[in-house]
Amino acid sequence: MNSGLVRTILARVPLPLVLVGEDARIAAANPQAEALFGTGIEGRHYIIVLRQPGLLDCIEGTLRHRQTGQARYVVTGPSRETMYRVQASPIDSGAGQGVLVSFEDITDVETAGRMRRDFVANVSHELRTPLTAVLGFIETLKGAAKDDPVARERFLDIMEREATRMNRLVADLLSLSRVEAAERVRPTETIDITGLVKASIAALRPIAAEQGVTLEYRGSDDPIQIKADPDQITQVMHNLIENAIKYGSAGEKVTVAVTHEARDISLRGPAIRIDVIDRGTGIDPIHIPRLTERFYRVDDHRSRERGGTGLGLAIVKHIVNRHRGRFRIESERGVGSRFSVSLPTS
Repeated sequence: MNSGLVRTILARVPLPLVLVGEDARIAAANPQAEALFGTGIEGRHYIIVLRQPGLLDCIEGTLRHRQTGQARYVVTGPSRETMYRVQASPIDSGAGQGVLVSFEDITDVETAGRMRRDFVANVSHELRTPLTAVLGFIETLKGAAKDDPVARERFLDIMEREATRMNRLVADLLSLSRVEAAERVRPTETIDITGLVKASIAALRPIAAEQGVTLEYRGSDDPIQIKADPDQITQVMHNLIENAIKYGSAGEKVTVAVTHEARDISLRGPAIRIDVIDRGTGIDPIHIPRLTERFYRVDDHRSRERGGTGLGLAIVKHIVNRHRGRFRIESERGVGSRFSVSLPTS
């Protein structure tokens, strides 16, 4: 089994492969398997090397019954788990019988599946809460509060608020779906980013005034032309500025700064950087890596109270990705937060 041909074939296969001989010792392993289990594993009993009970039972069953078996193998790393689909196949090389064990990395598939399940569960939860409230108030209005005009007005106001929340959630879901569908198609329209940013600020000044927040623009007044989707970039600006107004401290200033960078290291060329800066309470660093996940909220109750759907920053991330840009979040407790979008100018 240790012939040069066997080793050559194993080495050319991109998956980790381990050949277990009929004596239950590892007869050969390709470089990918050695990277996974370490060098010097040939000649050792497979139980000592592979260890995980489910995998060991699979190999033992294949050795004993000469039937193909499947199992899972999980490697726990410092930052994430790597999952492998393992197949143990009986082979006969002419010099003896053995088992060829292959390891297929399915981490991305498993992660995507988990994300889909979480997404469905989150959407169901987000819709069920306001829907339950609306149904409850309808039942009350048809019964105990049927002839109570004061209660009827109060309940109708709450129902309107909950229905608006559901409508906003559906709109954000549709928006996210459209953005993801077009993410691989680069925009071709030329826009004036300076004018677009100023228009977004002007549109949101009334909302800022209601919250006692002052909106400030910093940067050049000259037109700056870039290739971008105007509707999507407007959506990015509205999401970021609205977040700063809602979650920054009332009575404080929100600054929107536009800066031209001759060379952005991450984009490897000239770029326009747009910073939305608030002077709020800041965000705990533990939350920052997850802020662009769908439905992730630092404060669930506060976000829902202020009409947040938990999808705004996810939409921003996908739009920026479509424009081959970069989105970065920086925050310091007690100082405030900075949300930065860098877009290539060429």
